[in-house]
Amino acid sequence: MKELLTIDDISVSYGNIQALKHVSMHVNEGDIVCLIGANGAGKSTLLKAIVGQEPLVSGTITYDGELICHAKHLDPTAGGKRRKSHSPTFTTDLIARKGIALVPEGRRVFADMTVEENLDMGAFMVRDDALIAKKKEEMYDFFPILGARRRQKTRSLSGGEQQMMAIARALMSSPKLLLLDEPGLGLAPLVIQDIFQKIAIINQEDKVTVFLVEQNARMALKASNEGYVMENGRIVLADSSAALLDNEQVRAAYLGE
Repeated sequence: MKELLTIDDISVSYGNIQALKHVSMHVNEGDIVCLIGANGAGKSTLLKAIVGQEPLVSGTITYDGELICHAKHLDPTAGGKRRKSHSPTFTTDLIARKGIALVPEGRRVFADMTVEENLDMGAFMVRDDALIAKKKEEMYDFFPILGARRRQKTRSLSGGEQQMMAIARALMSSPKLLLLDEPGLGLAPLVIQDIFQKIAIINQEDKVTVFLVEQNARMALKASNEGYVMENGRIVLADSSAALLDNEQVRAAYLGE
């Protein structure tokens, strides 16, 4: 099976605080992979690193066979200053153009814009107006509530509706890899169930690979093929999601059993 995303020994620091510590993992093409862990474990930092929003202290990130992020190394001959690397590395917008879309934690919608205007923002890389119009209609078919409220300001939507819109906005760029940061955060159980059903359809019918970060460990593991557990910036467990659901350590720490 092809590895679409490969994370190799990456570290990220905020000043003296090491948020990620030598993290290695991969996401196979066509899979749903989840990352679970407590608040502050470093899960969101990992997603931001993948899309180039957090610089790496060590390691590399490869997407679809191409190096997209790497650490810049210190040059001892330059007084400890960072030297420019000849390795390829990409800014966030270029990473998005290569087929990665992030739905950030908290949705980050444009509250004073309409639903339709938010979707237009998701298609900022698309230059074909007819294709943009087609993609919007596809999103309205997939999320009917968005079609009914396309002219409404986003601030008037419920939390679940805003989450659907954030996912639809990410899908406007036709990504191959969809990164989801806490899609169930603050939502009612029935709404979360609906969101996860949509994620399964996106994966199975639209053939979009999904990397999911979620505090609702049971929901995330049931929805995914493979899973990772992060504690204090490190990957401490990696296995099939079914095996992690049966893992005594996971059941005690994350499933309340």
